[in-house]
Amino acid sequence: MVAVRYHSAMAVHSLAVDVVDSLGRRIVNGHLQPGDVLRLDHIGTEFNVSRSVSREAMRVLESLGLVVPRRRVGVLVSARSDWNVLHPRVIRWGLEGRRRPQTLEWISQLRAAVEPVAAAMACTRATQQDSITMSVAVTRMTQAAAMRDLETYLIADEEFHSTLLSASDNPMFATLRHSVSSLLEGRTELMPFEPNLQAIAWHREVADAVAARNPDAAQAAMLNIVEEALDAMKKELPRNTEPF
Repeated sequence: MVAVRYHSAMAVHSLAVDVVDSLGRRIVNGHLQPGDVLRLDHIGTEFNVSRSVSREAMRVLESLGLVVPRRRVGVLVSARSDWNVLHPRVIRWGLEGRRRPQTLEWISQLRAAVEPVAAAMACTRATQQDSITMSVAVTRMTQAAAMRDLETYLIADEEFHSTLLSASDNPMFATLRHSVSSLLEGRTELMPFEPNLQAIAWHREVADAVAARNPDAAQAAMLNIVEEALDAMKKELPRNTEPF
C-alpha cells in the first residue's frame, strides 16, 4: 500500500513538472500577462492531467512568485516584481524564450555589479583551497578550450565563478552562484559559443590576483570578463533569437 502511494505521488510530481515548465515559460516570456487567470479545470483539460496534478503545478509556480491564488477568482499571474527572478528555473525559462536577450543582459548587468566586488573581497577572505580550486579550474578551461570540449569547459567555468563568489565570504553574493551558472549554461547551450582565449587569460589574472591578495587587479580582470561576455552575447543574439 505504501509503495502504491509512493508511485502515485511520483507520477503526480512528474506530470506537474511538465505543466510547470510549460506555464512557467509562458509567464516569463509574456504570453501570460499579470492578472491573467489560471483555472485548474482549464489546465487539466489542456494538459490532460488530474486536478491534483494541476494543483501541484500551481503550488510550484506560487513558490516562485509567478502566480498567486485568489479565492472565488482562481490563480492569478503575478507582476514581474513579485517573481523570484534569480531562481535558476525562472532564469532558464527566460533563456529559452523570446525574452532571452533581456534575460541575458539583466544577469550580465547583475554580474557586472557583483562579481568584480566579490573578486576584490576574495583577495582578503579566500582560503588557500579557494585559490587552488580557482587556479585548477582555469587550467581545465584552457585544456578544454584547446580540445573544443565545451561540456568540460562549462563545468570548469561554473566552478571558477562559484568558488569566487563563495570566497567573498558574503552569503548574499554566494547565493548568486546558481544564477551565474544558469547564465553560463544558457550561453553555452543556446548560442553559438567559442571559448575566448583572452577571457581565459583574464580568469587566470583573477585567480593569480586572489592568490597574491591584490584586490585592484582582481576587480579589474573580473570586470573585463563580465564585459566581454556581455559584448559577445549582444553580437550573437539579434540573429539567433527565435520567438517562443
